[in-house]
Amino acid sequence: MEKTIYIDDKPVLLKSTAATPLRYKAQFKKDYFGELLKLSKLFQGKEGKEFDLLNISFEDLNFLDFEVFYNFIWVLAKTANPSIPDPMTWLDGFDSMPIAEVFPEVTELLHGSIESKKK
Repeated sequence: MEKTIYIDDKPVLLKSTAATPLRYKAQFKKDYFGELLKLSKLFQGKEGKEFDLLNISFEDLNFLDFEVFYNFIWVLAKTANPSIPDPMTWLDGFDSMPIAEVFPEVTELLHGSIESKKK
């Protein structure tokens, strides 16, 4: 599954494949699905609602780690374009990373990595 999003007014192609979780583990030494499950706690019971960083409860702050957001975005970009540099260098190429705007665009690809296709 592929999707183009805009970060800092620049188009960024993102892609999720069967190898994405392995690429994540190789780069960040953390389990892709474990990180995804922790992050999913932020969205529990909020189906159909837009993600809003300003309305996060104190309980949900335990599950909020911006590094995980950046890591997911980077691994999806790296899967789409193997020539992108390491995460820090790549992120330095943007003046800003509006997580509240960008991450809802990314969730579709993350969902695709754990859902099966209907037959």
